[in-house]
Amino acid sequence: MALKVLIVDDSAAMRAVIKKTLKAAGFSLEECHEASDGTQALEILRSRPVDVVLSDLHMPNMNGMELLKILHDEALVPKCFILVTTEGRKDRLKEALALGARGYVIKPFQPEGLRKILSLFVGEPDRALTEEDAGGLDF
Repeated sequence: MALKVLIVDDSAAMRAVIKKTLKAAGFSLEECHEASDGTQALEILRSRPVDVVLSDLHMPNMNGMELLKILHDEALVPKCFILVTTEGRKDRLKEALALGARGYVIKPFQPEGLRKILSLFVGEPDRALTEEDAGGLDF
């Protein structure tokens, strides 16, 4: 299954790492949109459906929690909204889960951790796609 993904992080380098990790794990990306904050992500989510949102919490302009609250209020939370964040406070993570986030991966993360959590919600990746197809993991 080819996924429509939105990666939301204020670091272009982190967005690239997440995208490369998805490909290396064997996930087929039909579309991969990127946003540097919640404001840009909201514009994308209001204009096109996505299967998966991978979002940081700590960003300028509109952080990931504010984005999640708006999506929750507008009933736009995708069925697979995963946090990829340095946030480790359990109360903040529980709040995000209550608003519709399905899970989280703490940065720095291992590629296998991201693959496992996504597999829970979107199914197993295509094993025909290999790490070599993604150009290897050089981070």
